[in-house]
Amino acid sequence: MRRMQQHINTIGLGLCLLLSLILGGCRSSKKVGTVASGAAKAQQVFFQAMEEQALHYQTLTARLGVAINLSNFQVNSTRVELKMIKDSAFQLSVQPLLGIELFRIEVSRDSIKVLDRMNKRYFAENYETLRTQTPIAFNFYNLQALFTNRLFFPGEQTVSESHYSRFRLDQSGSTALIQTKDPMGLRYTFEADGEEKLLATEITDAKGQYRLRWGYADFRVVEKQTFPQLMTVEAFKEGNSEGNIQWGFTRMRLDEPVKMDFVIPAKYIRITWEQLVRTLKNLNA
Repeated sequence: MRRMQQHINTIGLGLCLLLSLILGGCRSSKKVGTVASGAAKAQQVFFQAMEEQALHYQTLTARLGVAINLSNFQVNSTRVELKMIKDSAFQLSVQPLLGIELFRIEVSRDSIKVLDRMNKRYFAENYETLRTQTPIAFNFYNLQALFTNRLFFPGEQTVSESHYSRFRLDQSGSTALIQTKDPMGLRYTFEADGEEKLLATEITDAKGQYRLRWGYADFRVVEKQTFPQLMTVEAFKEGNSEGNIQWGFTRMRLDEPVKMDFVIPAKYIRITWEQLVRTLKNLNA
């Protein structure tokens, strides 16, 4: 029983690890011609094509099969329900046992909340407070873009024409790399294919010691739009993998009514960001 509880805790906390890592109709492939980096017209055409390929929605719901591969610990699959209201909030509900929710994670425009039903505790904090501990430009809209396979500009809500010149675009063969930096020196690299579909997003610290890669695969048509059914988030330290979290979409619906709530029971104990991170660090102790 103790071992089972440890596994369940790790499932929920493994999803919280995503937050910690970040805050701490198909066409046949075509060849992309080589375009000189910084050419304004080429930049505009390319980014507009990426916008056309991106998912367009107002609400999104999905059932996910999540697998966690951390050092000394693996979870082959567990059920997670995803609810998302564009530009407002999204929730992840961890339900590994008979649909019973054990963890709920909510990310909104101004705060992050985590409900741990197993241990009767919760975390809730706004971004302004978190930025004093993890001062980066990354925001809710950027995280939303990661979950929905979209290009983003660090710290901004959308990518507009005014941002195009602030990206470095390198195209060769059938792939393209789009790169930029934020004010803290974090480097962002986006990889796209010959159809202007986003294949991966990488975030690297200024010294190149830590790297987070969010990869997209198994693209399929969902309600007349192409979307990856498999996402893998992997963390690296000095070039070595620290583990990954992978999820596959087994059910996905767009633009249906979505209701969200986040009720914290009165007897639950509030924990701090430091306590949450400490728990993650001691996950496999």
